[in-house]
Amino acid sequence: MKIALITSGIILLAFIITQLFAMSGQRNIETYPYTVKKKYDGFEIRSYEATLFTSVQLSGNKYKEASSKGFSILAGYIFGGNKKSEKIAMTSPVSMSLDDDMTMMFMVPKKFNKETLPQPNQPGIKFVEQPAKTVAAITFGGWANDETIAKYKQQLIAALNTEGIKYSNKFYFLGYNPPFEVINRKNEIIVELL
Repeated sequence: MKIALITSGIILLAFIITQLFAMSGQRNIETYPYTVKKKYDGFEIRSYEATLFTSVQLSGNKYKEASSKGFSILAGYIFGGNKKSEKIAMTSPVSMSLDDDMTMMFMVPKKFNKETLPQPNQPGIKFVEQPAKTVAAITFGGWANDETIAKYKQQLIAALNTEGIKYSNKFYFLGYNPPFEVINRKNEIIVELL
């Protein structure tokens, strides 16, 4: 019994340390810059700056498979899978287009531009300049999956329709946390406005 209590205590302590490490690491990560233009009940309107992303297009539209494959490819690139074997800092959030063929994107740190980024070893990785844009955003916690993404996308659509705000068909999922972070998870669905 004593060994079980000690083991449980060690596991709990390791979990707490991991979560504190994850939360403190998030504070030092460069994020996709935006300005909140207007807050509504349940969503907000934002303006995003023009920003450079690394991206990979994936076949299929299932979040779990696409996110795992896309993350692996892009993480390989930023962890040194490039012509210079250069490590590039992780940024937040990870973005995925919600189309029939999903595209996963990592924001490029501001110190780089298309000319200074090392060339990827994988041919499917592209550098994409996202123009400045105005979006509507809805935020939710917990773990994202196809069902929660569809649910919050529909909530955002319903809220925009209620307010008479015109929107495009360019929806994105934004995930802010590493997979091992359990507490304080943050996800968003955004859509470009017309």
